[in-house]
Amino acid sequence: MSKTKILVIVALAIALGCFYFFGLGRFITLGFVQSQILALQEFRETNFPLAAVLYFLVYVVITAFSIPGAIIVTLLGGAMFGLLWGTLLASFASSIGATAAFLIARLLLRDWVQSRFGDSLTPINAGIEKDGEFYLFSLRMVPLFPFFLVNLAMGLTPIRVRSFYCISQLGMLMGTVVYVNAGAELARISSLSGLVSAPVLASLALLGVFPLIGRAIVNRLKRKKLIKQYPRPESFDANVVVIGGGSAGLVAAIIAAGSKAKTVLIEKDKMGGDCLHTGCVPSKTLIRSGRIMSYIRRAEEFGLMGATAQVDFAAVMERVQSVIKTIEPHDSVERFSSLGVECVQGEAFIKSPYEVAVGERTITTRSIIVATGARPLIPEVTGLEDTGCLTSDTIWKLRELPKRLLVVGAGPIGCELAQAFNHLGSQVTQVDMAERIMPREDAEVSAAVTTQFEKDGITVLTEHSLCHFFTESGQKKVEVSNNGETRVLEFDQVLIAAGRKPNTENFGLAELDVALTPSGTIEINSAMQTSYPNIYACGDVAGPYQFTHMASFQAYFASLNALLGGLWRLRANYRVVPWATFTNPEVARVGLSEQEAQQHKIGYELTRYELDHHDRALADGEAHGFVKVLTVPGTDRILGVSIVGYHASELIGEFVFSMTHGLGLKKISAVTHIYPTLSESNKFAANAWRSARLPEKYFPYIERFFRWQRGR
Repeated sequence: MSKTKILVIVALAIALGCFYFFGLGRFITLGFVQSQILALQEFRETNFPLAAVLYFLVYVVITAFSIPGAIIVTLLGGAMFGLLWGTLLASFASSIGATAAFLIARLLLRDWVQSRFGDSLTPINAGIEKDGEFYLFSLRMVPLFPFFLVNLAMGLTPIRVRSFYCISQLGMLMGTVVYVNAGAELARISSLSGLVSAPVLASLALLGVFPLIGRAIVNRLKRKKLIKQYPRPESFDANVVVIGGGSAGLVAAIIAAGSKAKTVLIEKDKMGGDCLHTGCVPSKTLIRSGRIMSYIRRAEEFGLMGATAQVDFAAVMERVQSVIKTIEPHDSVERFSSLGVECVQGEAFIKSPYEVAVGERTITTRSIIVATGARPLIPEVTGLEDTGCLTSDTIWKLRELPKRLLVVGAGPIGCELAQAFNHLGSQVTQVDMAERIMPREDAEVSAAVTTQFEKDGITVLTEHSLCHFFTESGQKKVEVSNNGETRVLEFDQVLIAAGRKPNTENFGLAELDVALTPSGTIEINSAMQTSYPNIYACGDVAGPYQFTHMASFQAYFASLNALLGGLWRLRANYRVVPWATFTNPEVARVGLSEQEAQQHKIGYELTRYELDHHDRALADGEAHGFVKVLTVPGTDRILGVSIVGYHASELIGEFVFSMTHGLGLKKISAVTHIYPTLSESNKFAANAWRSARLPEKYFPYIERFFRWQRGR
């Protein structure tokens, strides 16, 4: 061991030994500082240079030897020297002390750590050599880890000493200012009332906001660092290139073109995307045919005797295609071209943040919007590939009704199609690993739909996992498992509705190292920006909600932010997100569910209105379900609404409007609703909230008053 190392170890041992043996830690506590603040301020007034030097040296020693108390010393700097001098002294002292701690760790431990764990540290060393300065700046700006740990950890890496000091000086500056300012304000407290003064509260608020500000700055710098690698063209072919002609892409393109920006829309398949061709439009058309057939079977309930019908499944599916063709012109190349959008057919590839290639053509653009959607997720189950399966993309090619349909998945898609095929005459078995269908909804919501499914004749197997598919004597089969017990199910067709996978592959995202979330969607901020400031994403490829209306919602922000080019950013707010599952009964929700409120420990009050005795529901033969409203305790402000019942997807709209515009249940209660309509159920739910809060303790006095009026 070298003499230098020995001397450093001895000095370190002496310093730490003295600190803990003599209990010097009591001098760097908030209580001690507050008790001595007047004496310290008086010393500063009489001998400012000496006070500054002593403060500076103490701060350097504390940080150099990683002694706890740096935050208290920073607050003391503000209390003693004010914001300007306190910031200067604390900023330079902390950076010098941090660099000393960095050098001590490097001298004593780096060689040993690198020799012992060299193979494991190779990728880390490579990352530090490439982006070490940025990593350090991120750690300094967003203090998720204690600063002394950052000093010691960075000392074990190859980062240069000069870089460490300069970046620490810059990265810790904002935090130092915040803490020094807090110390300056705390020093002015002379009584308990001073604790609630505006300057003190503002300083404490800055301490909480600082990590958020730091994270925002780091993210902005990270995006700029990425885009700087690519040369910016002197001129551009387009203002915006939109990749994907589905719901999100079409809305983004029409907004951009409507703003008179040069807009290029690239679609490799059909305009309209999943919603038009394989999603919302065909599924709701099929559901309608199935629903009518279910009413025919119920005809006697309505006094209609002898009503019968035969399902011509091929005709049903041709009607589905007919509806698609009727709507198709709305999303066509011709329409969008007439609106000023240049529509390009082909596969896009993002060569750089400013270039998109389609075949032999390269389009230069100021901004790119990725709206490539998602596709059905196919689970890896032995034998499935050999047996073959249908998905929400391919099921529309069927022209013969499956006698026995196996549906894998109990989310919205699986539940809707399971019931639709059941109504049309298929014997449906639904299998899912979750403990209940529609697991995102409250348990009573799932129970209501499950009850109807079982009444319809659907076999619902929850908490069942797929073991393997196989064919035996020409019959398709699957083995499923439940709590260790297995059974074999026979089927003619299997529909896989186990979720959707974002389309992020093979068009340049990986080559640009665009960040993805753990679920596989493109990582975006509230302005729809990806890792690159001029590349935006919206719709199913970005998540977190895979609904057509949310794709349009995100496309609005993506397109406007792309046009604004960083001059101003509009940020999306997901506080009011509605959705519906079009089963019978329908399920609609906006905001928090009860189970979500409980999981996140959010206080709420619950109001329910049962639809069993609703006049219009009774008249229509659909008197089942409920309206459930969660409100902030003590107020009528709506946190969330769940509706189960006839046309729930239409009823939820009034609550969506109210939540969007900050209107409470009192406002809904004051609205006149037409009688007899289903929308009255919203008013009745609001009235139920008011009725539960009537001042009953005053009722006896009110009764006496009216008795007195009658002269009794």
